[in-house]
Amino acid sequence: MAKAIHSMIRVLDEARSLAFYEQAFGLTVAERLDFDSFTLIYLSNPESTFEVELTVNKGRTESYALGDGYGHLAVSVADVDAEHARLTAAGLAPRKLVDFAPAGTVIARFFFIADPDGYQIEVLQRGGRYL
Repeated sequence: MAKAIHSMIRVLDEARSLAFYEQAFGLTVAERLDFDSFTLIYLSNPESTFEVELTVNKGRTESYALGDGYGHLAVSVADVDAEHARLTAAGLAPRKLVDFAPAGTVIARFFFIADPDGYQIEVLQRGGRYL
């Protein structure tokens, strides 16, 4: 059986991205692998073994075009209202909270936030299938 271990995204500014992911989600550097033309940075926190891999291509000066194929990363939190308030107070501009109830019953409570490169991250209330 396969085990999901990480998801990779390309970022323009290493310091800016590291600051965002630490402030927003408590992700810190688990490992940093530096090569001639690129750097791989694996981010994690004690909540999960799953990591976010940041790839920094050295010498790149233009933002990446995310295209229309990228969807989002998702994280779950114990108190989505408190996280929304914390990220708002930190100036990270989360979007509005949503109660997703397609058949009249709320099945998810969440908001989205964009990282410095425009990648969307869904922040879900922990519970049900979103543990």
